[in-house]
Amino acid sequence: MIEFEWILIYVVLGSFVGFLAGLFGIGGGGIMVPLLTTMFVIQGFPTEHTVHAALATSMAAIIFTSISSLRAHHRLGGVIWPVVAKIAPGIIIGTFGFAYIASWIPPQPLAIFFVAFMFYVSARMFMNIKPKPSRELPGTIGLSAAGTGIGGISALVAIGGGSLTVPFLTWCNVNIQKAIGTSSAVGFPIAVAGSLGYFAGGLNVEGLPDYSLGYIYLPAVLVITFVSVLMAPYGAKLAHKLPVATLKKLFAVMLMLLCAMMLYTVFSS
Repeated sequence: MIEFEWILIYVVLGSFVGFLAGLFGIGGGGIMVPLLTTMFVIQGFPTEHTVHAALATSMAAIIFTSISSLRAHHRLGGVIWPVVAKIAPGIIIGTFGFAYIASWIPPQPLAIFFVAFMFYVSARMFMNIKPKPSRELPGTIGLSAAGTGIGGISALVAIGGGSLTVPFLTWCNVNIQKAIGTSSAVGFPIAVAGSLGYFAGGLNVEGLPDYSLGYIYLPAVLVITFVSVLMAPYGAKLAHKLPVATLKKLFAVMLMLLCAMMLYTVFSS
């Protein structure tokens, strides 16, 4: 049975993730993965599985938050569904495939890839770098190929794809509001396919804790998801009252510090 204090810790993490997701309009993978990695090490999870479990658990939690985001943007007419339909096959193949393959990758390389990507995202956020529109949307094959790449990277860093899909769509001259709305719809198949990949990849792995589905640790998913969905509206309300541009720079620095903590945890355990 999971200890009560860990449930409380997951409540705090879910509140933190949900509030920041509402405040900055981002998914929680960049926050959850480093913190979950450290928590799982402290809980005594097998060292060789902590990063995989953190990635899988974060990806599963994104399923539920992505549904909420998708519905909100759909009601506002912000989703370009034909683009979603064309990019989804590549998204599903790339996300599931790379999530499944990740089960054979040692935790240190996975951690290094995650940290390198999040440092890249954080640097762009800190400097407010945005891609300049330079071309039109590709056809079905091009969108599916782009989806495979977006899905593959998203699986390895447990994100809903927003930090990749939005820049790609705006680069293709899609209006920023439509790009964000379409990205929110793409986040759902990313989360589902990624979760299934980590589930399949961890099915025959020995030593995983009780209440795990493959690499997915269910107690953390359920608690974090429930609390984060409740807290997200409060962050969204506060976003209209605070200097978000300045806060995003602080958030970028926090992400870098969390990633540094994750590397220390993985390589010192």
